[in-house]
Parts: sequence; C-alpha cells; structure tokens
Amino acid sequence: MVPPSAWFRYLVYKLEYSVSLSWKSYKRGIISDTEVGDAVWKNFFQGKLTYMHWNKGEEMVPTIGAQGGTLLVRKLPAVDPTRIFVGDVVVLKDPENPQSYLVRRLAATGGYEMVSTDEKDEPFTLEKDECWVVADNEKLKPKEAHDSRMFGPISTTNIVGRVIYCLRTAVDHGPVQNSYYSMRKDSPVLQVELDVDEMAKNHKA
Repeated sequence: MVPPSAWFRYLVYKLEYSVSLSWKSYKRGIISDTEVGDAVWKNFFQGKLTYMHWNKGEEMVPTIGAQGGTLLVRKLPAVDPTRIFVGDVVVLKDPENPQSYLVRRLAATGGYEMVSTDEKDEPFTLEKDECWVVADNEKLKPKEAHDSRMFGPISTTNIVGRVIYCLRTAVDHGPVQNSYYSMRKDSPVLQVELDVDEMAKNHKA
C-alpha cells in the first residue's frame, strides 16, 4: 500500500510533468494558448510518468544482464541539473543513430573537467548543456562499450528518461542504482507505477 506522503509527492511530480509537457506543445505551436489548461489536465489524469523499454547487450552488465532486461523508465519533463545527476542510468538517443536508443550511466555533466588517461589528449571542460556517458561493463574496450569515449560529449537534450527498475528475469529484478538524489525523487513514482507482473508479461527473454 502506498503511503499518503508518497502519493502527495507523486501527484506533485505528475502535475509538474503535465505542465511542462503542455508548455512544450504550446511553444512548438501544437496547441493554442486556450488549449494549454485542457492539455495539462488531460496529461495529468491520463498520462503516466514511466514507460517500459527493452535493452539487450553487454554494455550495462551487471546492472542489466547481457541477455536483456525490461526496464521501467521515468520520463523527464526537462533535462537540467535539478533533474539529472552524475551516477544516474539514463536512456538517450544514440548520437550516431538518432532512431536508436542507448542505456548508459551519466559520468559527468556541464562544468566538469575531463582528463584523459592518454597524455596526448588535452583536458577539456564540458559545456553547460553537455554530458558524458559511459557503459557499466568495465571489461569492454571503448569501441565495444559505444559510449562517450567513442563519440565524445553529448547534448543533454539527447536524454529522454532515467531507468528506475530492471527486470532481468521473473525472479531477478529490482530498483536500479542511481544517484542518491534521483533515487529519492523516483521513490514515490516507483511505489505508485511499478507493476512487476506487467513488466514480466512484456519481457522478451
């Protein structure tokens, strides 16, 4: 049973997301100013803060098994320093193939100085809207990991969500280890929207 305090925080997050989504639609000219209010309430009552995503590959072992995992991803209304943190596992558009999505861990955000292990490479600082993502599997070489060591910094606008739960098999599942701040923010969303049975039904393995 979800405690009232978690419900309250969840509803606040949901309202924030609905307002942000409706404002984006208005700014893009998809809806008029008179339709913003209706869009907010429609998103609030009908929308969810999470979606399921299937991921397969060795890049995120052991967080996600090589055979694949069904992930519960929290949608982010906007990507900024108050919503994503170093240590978060995120879903992002592949910078080399925008039709595909990658799951990687956020290793650095704007303002961080990046220093290479190769002395020939000059240190550089990430711009305000840039971030650096890496694979969890330390056994992989950079080419195999397909992360920022290969394609460099990415725009934070490439990030579409944060992975909050992983179902590897029907008996092997649990919350994903993110930053302390994110796990605290995502706790009420997990309590309200997590449905392991539904995730198991959609599992491809």
